Amino acid sequence: MARVVKVDSSESWDFYVSQAKDQGCPIVAHFTASWCIPSVFMNSFFEELAFSYKDALFLIVDVDDVKEVASRLEVKAMPTFLFLKDGNAMDKIVGANPDETKKRVDGFVQSSRAVPIA
Repeated sequence: MARVVKVDSSESWDFYVSQAKDQGCPIVAHFTASWCIPSVFMNSFFEELAFSYKDALFLIVDVDDVKEVASRLEVKAMPTFLFLKDGNAMDKIVGANPDETKKRVDGFVQSSRAVPIA
């Protein structure tokens, strides 16, 4: 079963983001386009990352299918990787850089696990 969830509408984007927010689950979103070779190159890498980090939600968004989400989040280049916590964008990587992406995902997921005790 694929660990990466494909977002096909702004409604499904909002649904996944609010669900993840309720569960305190960090989101890593890959904004991609079928015509963008670097984006396509990153797809299988992104799938592999999703298998390594089971307590984060990995979303893939085709900017041509879901234009309004891309423009709302000011995604202008492909690929863009967006890191969201509690529905807010915390970090962003633009471009196909597997090593940097893995390092940032690792740091992001680790920091999201640390829940402050009230």
